[in-house]
Amino acid sequence: MAQHLELGLDTFGDVTTGADGGLLPHAQVIRNVIDEAVLADAVGIDFFGVGEHHRPDFAVSSPEVVLAAIAGRTSRIRLGSAVTVLSSDDPVRVFQRFATLDAASNGRAEVILGRGSFTESFPLFGYELSQYEKLFEEKLDLFAALIRQPAVTWRGTTRAPLTNQRVFPPVETGSLKTWVGVGGSPESVVRAAATTCR
Repeated sequence: MAQHLELGLDTFGDVTTGADGGLLPHAQVIRNVIDEAVLADAVGIDFFGVGEHHRPDFAVSSPEVVLAAIAGRTSRIRLGSAVTVLSSDDPVRVFQRFATLDAASNGRAEVILGRGSFTESFPLFGYELSQYEKLFEEKLDLFAALIRQPAVTWRGTTRAPLTNQRVFPPVETGSLKTWVGVGGSPESVVRAAATTCR
């Protein structure tokens, strides 16, 4: 049986230099990322991932918006985050944004969830770094419930509970491809494996 090899690319939207040696404006970097993804689609790359950061050396703070722009100019490449910092976001809103991207891209959306190797989003959105582990664990648990059930009942300590709550839009195919990004520690690999086995 022949094996199919898949090739993917990802970017954080690093702020790069222009022909004059000066730093490009963030807006131009974002347009360049979109053009790079269009080229990746044209040459047969299978996946294009866009990371999330909230700091001056990276241009992309909202990957799903950039991915939606890419979806409008491509036809087959799969589109995902690399990663979405779930710890400092709301799992319901993340699900809604990627379900919307999935609809706009005709089923090509994927989300890669992570804790965030950079922590600038925590103070920006009002989260305590002392809750770094707990925020991710609870929010990942909620996201797992969102992708498995049409109506969700969930309770934790880091956000308001949900009781038989439906979330819209639903994913057209019934399933949103979701990955858990891991860092360099063995603990992050064990956490990802434990989540997928629930």
